[in-house]
Amino acid sequence: MRPSTSETVHPLWLRCCHWVNVVAIAGMLFSGWRIYNAAPLFSFEFPAQITLGGWLGGALQWHFAMMWVLALNGAIYLSLGIASGRFRQKFFPLSYRQLKDDLLQALRGKLQHADLRHYNMVQKIAYLFILLDGIVLVLSGLVLWKSVQFPFLRTLFGGYDSARYVHFFAMSALALFIVIHLLMVLLVPRTLLAMLRGR
Repeated sequence: MRPSTSETVHPLWLRCCHWVNVVAIAGMLFSGWRIYNAAPLFSFEFPAQITLGGWLGGALQWHFAMMWVLALNGAIYLSLGIASGRFRQKFFPLSYRQLKDDLLQALRGKLQHADLRHYNMVQKIAYLFILLDGIVLVLSGLVLWKSVQFPFLRTLFGGYDSARYVHFFAMSALALFIVIHLLMVLLVPRTLLAMLRGR
């Protein structure tokens, strides 16, 4: 059963946080790729045309500017999500059996999205994963930014060089999530309308 168009799917605060995140994450990804190119971890570089900053110094400025936007927005999102009970309502309880069933339905292209107010188990796990991935990105990023000031974090990540790899793979997981997220929006366009209008 589909909800009526007058029912709220996403509150205003969540929609605002979502669109601020879009800008901040895009800025951090594209500038991060330019920073990566200055000292690649692997035998490839990102095409300069899809990076931000023009040079290493410019990319760092963009990265740090967007870092503060993302951190403030993330703090607001997490605080309101917990205080409002939305996280508990949307992401829990978790069920391995339901995850298995929903994953099989998703792989067959038959996963239902009739009621946008309710997340299926694949969505719950994906959103919880990306929240944890974001925390790993922030903590590993702090090691790369202020390694001397955060010795405990540096040790936790196995040193500065290890933190670079962790940061890279966490960024890659985020980029993969974004690609899948956009594909799902194309398959279920009502989700974009709900994120714009809230209903």
